[in-house]
Amino acid sequence: MATSAIGPGFITQTGQFTYQMGASFAFAILISILIDIAVQLNVWRIIGVTGRKAQDLSNDVLPGLGIFLAILVALGGFVFNVGNVAGGGLGFNAMLGMDPTVGGIITAVLAILVFLSKKAGAALDKIVVVLGVIMIFATAYVAIVSNPPVGEALKNTILPETVDFAVITTLVGGTVGGYITYAGAHRMIDAGVKGPEYVKDIATSSVTGVIVTGLMRFLLFLAILGVVASGAEFAKESSIAAQAFGIAAGEIGTRLFGLILWGAAISSVIGAAYTSVSFITSEKTSITVKNALTVAFIVASTLVFVLVGKTPATLLIVAGAVNGLILPVGLAALLIVATFKGKKLLRGYKYPLWLLIAGWLSWILTVYLGIMSLGGIAKLWQG
Repeated sequence: MATSAIGPGFITQTGQFTYQMGASFAFAILISILIDIAVQLNVWRIIGVTGRKAQDLSNDVLPGLGIFLAILVALGGFVFNVGNVAGGGLGFNAMLGMDPTVGGIITAVLAILVFLSKKAGAALDKIVVVLGVIMIFATAYVAIVSNPPVGEALKNTILPETVDFAVITTLVGGTVGGYITYAGAHRMIDAGVKGPEYVKDIATSSVTGVIVTGLMRFLLFLAILGVVASGAEFAKESSIAAQAFGIAAGEIGTRLFGLILWGAAISSVIGAAYTSVSFITSEKTSITVKNALTVAFIVASTLVFVLVGKTPATLLIVAGAVNGLILPVGLAALLIVATFKGKKLLRGYKYPLWLLIAGWLSWILTVYLGIMSLGGIAKLWQG
């Protein structure tokens, strides 16, 4: 879940919002983390305890709803995967000076090799963890070198000078929106971790995923804030994050940014492909078929990237709108399961009332997020 959330869009958003809001962005990060925890605690627990995937539970709530949700997830995941492959190419370009198109193809091939491995499941788990650790340590290094005003950042975490709720909802959508909401939960039950007896493990894992994502966001924010606070000038047509890393640590910073962007891209390619395919297959689908579909998903995403030559803005706008709809639709279905179908589907598990209330309050916010994404997603990607 964490490495699926930390993609090229995640890095771009963090750089842009830090540049726009300065230290006040810390408050938006904190609030988004708290909302993310409320959403993921519910999603993971309901899927984990029932041992069934989101589309199957949605069909129990309303016949056909699961199919609709699966289409939304697969469509949103596919189009954003084009952006993930493009991000891999840009990462190779910054890291090694390689042509972005060639870098994107290599990124896709490496992701495919993971799924063709005889021990694909184990390889998947280990690779995304290693990539996550590399990204965090590389970002932490630049955060130290850029010498950010930590005191000001901590103060604004609690008492912000500026509050922008549109930014907060954007962060929530980018962290637990679309396919990302289900990435970790579906991987969890595929690995056999399901049932009421695993409630504590499920809760711990769901919160850990959000905290890791939040830690990466905060480190990235500090690394860029140090450069922004120094008064350095940025070229608007280039990536704010990439420029900040280069200004803070010179050529090493640029190479590290390339490494971070590539790590974010390939882990998101894996996460988007795995989760999207999990929505169009069932428990009866063989591993061979699942892997074949996953490979086809990555190949198709790469072909679109190569043929278009860059991430198509129109596709990203459409995908953003779709992703804004996925979270409230899927979350509502799961909360209905816990609220009204608990005795039948939760295997005798008594769902905590406080968690249910937190879930429904979060759902209200996701509805607002969906409306925001439909009206303002173009501005987000232009930024």
